[in-house]
Amino acid sequence: MKKTVGLVLSGGGARGAAHIGVLQALRELDIPVAAISGVSAGSVIGALYAAGLSPEKILHELKELSYFSVSDFTWKSSGLFSMSGLRNKLEELIGSDSFEHLQIPLFVAATDISRGKTITFSSGSLFDVIVASSSVPLVFEQVDFQGYQLMDGGIINNFPVEPLSGKYDLLLGSYVNKLFDGTVLQKHDKISLIDYCFHLGIYEGVLQRSLLCDAYFEPFLAGFGMFDMKKADQIFEIGFKTVMDQKEKLQVLFQNK
Repeated sequence: MKKTVGLVLSGGGARGAAHIGVLQALRELDIPVAAISGVSAGSVIGALYAAGLSPEKILHELKELSYFSVSDFTWKSSGLFSMSGLRNKLEELIGSDSFEHLQIPLFVAATDISRGKTITFSSGSLFDVIVASSSVPLVFEQVDFQGYQLMDGGIINNFPVEPLSGKYDLLLGSYVNKLFDGTVLQKHDKISLIDYCFHLGIYEGVLQRSLLCDAYFEPFLAGFGMFDMKKADQIFEIGFKTVMDQKEKLQVLFQNK
């Protein structure tokens, strides 16, 4: 009997293309995903995969999506950018605005900034939740939804393993914000430095959560910005290779646990 597999997908903006490589590798290894827990970019990719899109289709569509390219954002009077492009793409590709419409169970983490806590959604309206989970502070507007004031789930929990822990035979995780390898830190522009410092600050919590995984994928993605999709194919390949480097371990886990 095949084992059930839960998959955790972190946030990371354009670096989320590595998640797509992870999904492609799991498909080639004949390891089906039974449920996904995602945050920010991980929730976008998780939703599209849960809706039945292939990794190749997801990569193609995200390369066309303005959410991952600052130059295509719509400026709002509030001084923040609109997420209408992301919502429109979700409507186009998924159709039904419902968690229940998905082929694979999906859990999406968002941050309620008024209460300072993570809220996890897995039923009801889908698109507003994904937009909220992906709304990076100081860039996008908050989403008011069901009495919550929601923003990027990665503010508090950028590796939402909790909804899946203990519920599946195997738990796999993909974290796409390893930006420093312990050697010399490369030079950053201001946006990249803020990105780096944010992920550095939450990394200890990510590592603690990663211990709950049977296999953990952490591609080294220094030099790839969170709003930079022009290198999506390269990021995809790094994610794919990261999984394939653990091919033998995964095959043993999937067959024998």
